[in-house]
Amino acid sequence: MINDFFKLSKAPFTRDIAVTDLWLDGTRKEMHSRLVFIAENNAFGVFTGDAGTGKSTLVRRFASSLNRNRFQLIYITDSALTPRNFYWAVLRELGQIPRFHRGDARYQLQKVLSEIISTEKRTPVFVIDEAHLLSREMLEEIRFLLNVGMDSISNMALILVGQTELKDKLRLHINSAIHQRVDLRYHLMPLSQEESIDYVKAHMSSVHSPRDIFTDSAILLMHDYCDGIPRRINKLATLSLMAAESRGSSLVDDHLVHLVIEKEFES
Repeated sequence: MINDFFKLSKAPFTRDIAVTDLWLDGTRKEMHSRLVFIAENNAFGVFTGDAGTGKSTLVRRFASSLNRNRFQLIYITDSALTPRNFYWAVLRELGQIPRFHRGDARYQLQKVLSEIISTEKRTPVFVIDEAHLLSREMLEEIRFLLNVGMDSISNMALILVGQTELKDKLRLHINSAIHQRVDLRYHLMPLSQEESIDYVKAHMSSVHSPRDIFTDSAILLMHDYCDGIPRRINKLATLSLMAAESRGSSLVDDHLVHLVIEKEFES
């Protein structure tokens, strides 16, 4: 295993990295700060970025940082989200048995949220991931949620997270009502070359690598091939470590990365 061969505490580029070890550059710190602002100010935020740039990872870090005595996090991700299964998913997450009809479930959710706000003195924070897949009907339901919850007493926070096309969808005239309600927007960009170097080295440090294994030239080649997308860098870096182990090499250089690209991606 690469962990034993390179004397690592665990695999360095997996999804289960501890939130305390997540690498943050300036742009990712900015996104985290804006997520916190949305929660603390009962606002409505839209966060976008290309696939694999790390949006959901940052949401995981944000969620772990919330004080559960002050906030009730409600995280929903569903590629086929409809108003009915939205209410059902939220109610189940809140430990409720949803009523069958959508209108009844909506009213039930309003009562549960009112109890969280008035009795438990906590702020509900809705996070809807994969929001670029939301249907027109679902966007209208979100607008209803904003109207009944935020216009009157501003007692909830709502965060939409999705791929870049979410920005275009919200700009459509038919969605202008909800687009005008957005308080904060943030678009997460891919990594720069320098950021990619820091990113790879931070991940290796998080698993207690005893020395530098990736050369800077290897990381720059990974950056260029992966367009600075962290998810793609993770995959290529893992395959490169496996290739180095199979060759008995203690170093991953640009020549090895090039061979891995040819074999795994371009053959």
